[in-house]
Amino acid sequence: MHTFFLVLHVLAATVWTGGHLILAIVVLPKILKTKNIKALTEFEENFEKIGIPALIIQVITGIYLAYSLLPNISEWFSFSNHISTHVGIKLLLLIITIILALHARFKLIPNLSEKNLNALAAHIFMVALVSVLFVVAGLSVRLMIF
Repeated sequence: MHTFFLVLHVLAATVWTGGHLILAIVVLPKILKTKNIKALTEFEENFEKIGIPALIIQVITGIYLAYSLLPNISEWFSFSNHISTHVGIKLLLLIITIILALHARFKLIPNLSEKNLNALAAHIFMVALVSVLFVVAGLSVRLMIF
């Protein structure tokens, strides 16, 4: 069961991280140059259809994987060993992702204009960076990158 959840987790991470990297590296520079806000909202609407389910799958499988590796939940933020450090880091990254998403959804996107496009772009870059950090932290559980 662990292997199944790990594969599902990695596939969902591929969708989430890949989508945000495409947005940040390919789509966003064109949007910033042309100020085509409609293109940004169209990408976001289309990506949300697979991105949000991917994130939900990551959270569910991530909790399962964390619990299977470290059944004592009180240790998840203890940073007392290799596994608890990585679980804690990934949970902190999740909290950052949620804060960024809520701020964008309720503050920036409803008032999206050329005026705050750069603020939304900064959010997009931060989510892409956090997504890559998620991947590195996940790999590091096995490969001991840190």
